[in-house]
Amino acid sequence: MAESGQVPWVPGVLTAGQVAETAAAIASMQEPSGAVPWTTGEHVDVWNHVEAAMAMLVGGEVEAAERAYAWVPTMQRPDGSWPMKIVDGAVEDDRAEANMSAYFAVGLWHHWLVRRDLRFVHDHWPSVRAGLDWVVSQQLPFGGITWTPTEQGALLAGSSSIYQSLRAGVALAELLADPQPEWELAGGRLGHALREHRDLFLDKSTYSMDWYYPVLGGAVRGAAGHERLAARWDDFVRPGLGILCVDTNPWVTGAETCELAMALDALGDHRRARTLLGDMQHLRGEGGRYWTGWVYAGENPDVYWPVEHTTYTAAAVLLAVDALGETYGHGTPGSGIMRGTSLAPHFGELALECGCPSGVGSADGLPGVPGRPA
Repeated sequence: MAESGQVPWVPGVLTAGQVAETAAAIASMQEPSGAVPWTTGEHVDVWNHVEAAMAMLVGGEVEAAERAYAWVPTMQRPDGSWPMKIVDGAVEDDRAEANMSAYFAVGLWHHWLVRRDLRFVHDHWPSVRAGLDWVVSQQLPFGGITWTPTEQGALLAGSSSIYQSLRAGVALAELLADPQPEWELAGGRLGHALREHRDLFLDKSTYSMDWYYPVLGGAVRGAAGHERLAARWDDFVRPGLGILCVDTNPWVTGAETCELAMALDALGDHRRARTLLGDMQHLRGEGGRYWTGWVYAGENPDVYWPVEHTTYTAAAVLLAVDALGETYGHGTPGSGIMRGTSLAPHFGELALECGCPSGVGSADGLPGVPGRPA
């Protein structure tokens, strides 16, 4: 049951009661250890687990969210990384993944914004610090972050999320008076790569995440952000349904739709963001759970696929409601987590070791310095 406190809602899309119901649905799928799997009986990865914890906190499930956070350090390895897949407490895929290993910083900063519990931050800071130290060690010469040490190359979506994680990490470091200048240097190089060297990342351009994540993660905002989303809008957006996961398949997915809504919100395009959030509500199921996606054409149209309710889809819905709810005065103190309004200022533009002409990209696409929390 949701605890007392402000639960976000968006008029005409979801009520506060529906938001609390969805948060409770996520909590009902949580394992006794505190882990939150993709769906009951499926694997856990730290990125989606942290996203679920953030969503439960937004929806008032404070105890469940804090049990989820307490689980995260138990699976961290001595080098600071986390394994890619965990099933029922056992490692199924032991590859380290940089994006997953970075995201705890975002979750911890979000918890601070909502709860203002400094002891909680202190307790989990060593785990966040070790994780980001490991992530920074995986930076490639051009500035991108290799997605896993066992395979070559950097992913554009993953590196974009890491950019947000580094800003959250620096904000935490400032809060605790524990400066981490190496993270700022890495963030500067990473931001430059995301704005100026997208051709050096692995080509995953058929996936919608590669399209909107540089905006969602914060490296590309302003006019450059609007231009990026406009360039492939018709390729991915299906009005009334949501957005495609992959541009080759007639399959709209809820999590990607909500993430695009948050990217639009970060650009100030609240109208289209709200429309997308409303469009994907056809995926809402019994008890506030959410189907992953909907196949609308092809050989077997008009079916939910996979036939499962996923915690990460429900989590994306709640975070999008919180972001958009602020427009109507119905957001939580953490509603700006994706807009980056509370994060550390954007890192300076650094083109070290990338062979750029002097001054390239020093301002293009670089957002203004956001406000700091009081």
